[in-house]
Amino acid sequence: SEDESEILYQGTCNIGMAVDSASGLMVPNVKGVERLSILEIAREVGRLTEAARSGRVAQADLKGGTLSISNIGALGGTYAAPIINQPEVAIVALGRTQRLPRFDSEGNVCARDIMTITWAGDHRIIDGGTIARFSNLWKHYLEHPDEMLLSLS
Repeated sequence: SEDESEILYQGTCNIGMAVDSASGLMVPNVKGVERLSILEIAREVGRLTEAARSGRVAQADLKGGTLSISNIGALGGTYAAPIINQPEVAIVALGRTQRLPRFDSEGNVCARDIMTITWAGDHRIIDGGTIARFSNLWKHYLEHPDEMLLSLS
């Protein structure tokens, strides 16, 4: 709550996305992502990105976020210390993908595409273990998109 006397659980997931616009950074959010298909989410991301970049984003689109995604990699960034936008519970910063040397299971050096993600979470709501497990699942789905598609309801 605004007076910080109680935790209010939201009925929907409204995912904010940082958009670099001529007016500065704006964070519109996709409302009710849990009820949308991937195509519906993609259409809404496109609409909100265009609205933010053209300076015509509605105030309602900027309010009510529960989690934000910031793609610092689009600007060449690799690491960040993201700051939570109240009343959201978490924010993730996605770094740019880099091809870096890594060791395979036999100890040989090989090239791997690495993307760093950095989280900040409100520990009154979400704990680090939950974020770590989510990150591992997310990584798995990025590496095996067929499994992600099979798990969609």
